[in-house]
Order: sequence, then C-alpha cells, then structure tokens
Amino acid sequence: MDKIKRYVECYVPITTCNLKCHYCYITRQEKWKDEIVPIGHSPEEIVKALSKKRLGGTCLINLCGGGETLLCPQIAETAKAFLEEGHYVMLVSNGTVTKVLEQIAAFPKVLLKHLTFKFSYHYLEHHRLGLTERFFGNIKMMRDAGCSFTLEVTPNDELIAHIGEMKEEVMRHLGALCHVTIARNDIVPSIPILSELPEEEFYRTWEQFDSPLFDFKRTIFGKHQEKFCYAGEWSVYVHLGTGVMTQCYEGRVLDNIYENTDRPLHFEAVGHRCKTAHCYNGHSFLSLGDIPELDTPTYAELRNRESGDGKEWLNEEVKAFLSGKLKDSNKEYSRLKKWMVDRKR
Repeated sequence: MDKIKRYVECYVPITTCNLKCHYCYITRQEKWKDEIVPIGHSPEEIVKALSKKRLGGTCLINLCGGGETLLCPQIAETAKAFLEEGHYVMLVSNGTVTKVLEQIAAFPKVLLKHLTFKFSYHYLEHHRLGLTERFFGNIKMMRDAGCSFTLEVTPNDELIAHIGEMKEEVMRHLGALCHVTIARNDIVPSIPILSELPEEEFYRTWEQFDSPLFDFKRTIFGKHQEKFCYAGEWSVYVHLGTGVMTQCYEGRVLDNIYENTDRPLHFEAVGHRCKTAHCYNGHSFLSLGDIPELDTPTYAELRNRESGDGKEWLNEEVKAFLSGKLKDSNKEYSRLKKWMVDRKR
C-alpha cells in the first residue's frame, strides 16, 4: 500500500473562469475574463521538478487554479504526467469543462485509479446557465471512468434560500448530500467567515448537510495553531508558473522548483510561529498530519461519502492513501532542530 510522503499544494496560474459566482474574488476583481495563458512550463518540466526522487517518495499533488483549473492549457497532460510519475493527484474543478474531462476520462485505467476530482457545486450559476445536467453528467462520467471524486459547496448568504432545493437536487443525482466548506474574507487580517450571519447562526444554517468536512473546519476555523507545524517539510505550496515553493500560503520561500532540477529541493518546517491567523485550509494540512500532536479525522473521512447505490466516492486505493498520515513516512525533528527552526524564524 502506498504511503503519502508529502502533500504538494500547486497553484495553477489561471484566473479565467466560465462561471461568475457573485461571492468569488475572481468575479469581484473582473479576473474571470482574463486572457487564457499557458503555465509557461511543459508537463515534462513540471513533473521533473516535482519528481518522486526530488520529493522523497509518493506524494499527494493538488492542482487548483484561481479561476477554473481545467481552462488552463495542458492541465490534463500535466495531471497525466504526475500520475505516470507515481503520484496521487487531486484536480479542483467546477465540473463543466466537458471537453477536458472527456480527454482525462480516456487516460489508462491504471492512472485514473489515483486521480480524484474535487468538484465544486455552484448551484446558482448552474441554474442561471442551464448547466445542471451537464455538471452531474460529468461527475458520473469521471466516476464511471474509475476516478474518485468529492463534491462540496461554498456556503454564501444568497444560497440560503435554495438549501432545500440543493439538497433535493444532489440527492437525486448522486444519492448523497454534498460536503460544505467555509467561505472566508481574505481582505481582513483575521480571515473571518464571509457571511452577514452571526457565527452560531451560520453554523446552524449549514450543518444540516451533515458534512464531516464542515464539522471539522468548524473546530479549527478562527483558531491560531500554536503547536509545532511541519508545513514546509511535510507539505509545501508551489506556484507552477513561477516555480516558487514556499512553506505554506504565508510561509518563507524555500526554493524554486525549476532551478537546478538535478539537485534535491530544500525543505524546512514552519515550526511554532505560523504567521497565518488560522489554518483555514486545515482540512487538508491538519487532517493529513502537519501537526502530528493534533487528533484529527483522516482526509479520507472528510472527503468520502456513500452514494445511494452503496458505492463510495473514493475508490479503495485513494481511500487507503488518504487515510494515512504524513508522520507515517517522515521523521519528526529532534528537540534541538525544533529549537533551531524557531530561533531562525
């Protein structure tokens, strides 16, 4: 059974989007209509820079754009190259770019077994543009091709009036409710919930989806993490356009993945002094185990569901891989090294 060595959060440099969700910063800044430009590096260059050899083993690679990830040229080929390298890949998508999804569905089955789609559910835009049947049809196409998937909605105040309709719709198409994340206001330093509702009312409103993802995010949202964090060592954030690799979203620059690709990459943990107000994407970083002392659900438990036909959203290999923790493949620092890391920061 494969064990996860590192989690690599990859930013795909695409802001163009075929949807205009009112709450999204891409829409608010009019970036959704930006020109589509290539990453600037071939799939072969990207995967050589993030090979199993350089990363130390089999990794979980998350590919997410600022806009719609699948509109980025050669993103399908890049995902395929990562899979051929032996990594497990997650692709974040709004699920409506059928042409690219069909291209991916034609990959060899042995590769698709290690590919997971994180589909985002944009109910209002689907109904405005008449995309509902296409969206759910594409999810089923990728599931039938052998991919794993998860479905989540970003809660926003305008959507509250449609919660009943959403629940009925997703149950009818998939036989299970979608997961729920938490929208955040990134322009405020404390990164609060993006809602006009009081906090408790917000949680009461959206907890009716019985989403383990939402339930866990609720326990960590707004809480600064004080324990020693291995982000930067066990996980990294990479801009695929520039190649800059940082410890996390606000961590130090560690390396450039495209420079001197024959040498090892430099890794170093954040430690005790995280600069982020709270780990708002801790459903990934913390559930995978960047802070080993924290008792968290596994990432598989947060993402999986069972459909009405008894089939799970995650296939057996992906489920097993995402049920592991980073500490299973990595050594924790000595007390001296932890002290040195904290002192450097």
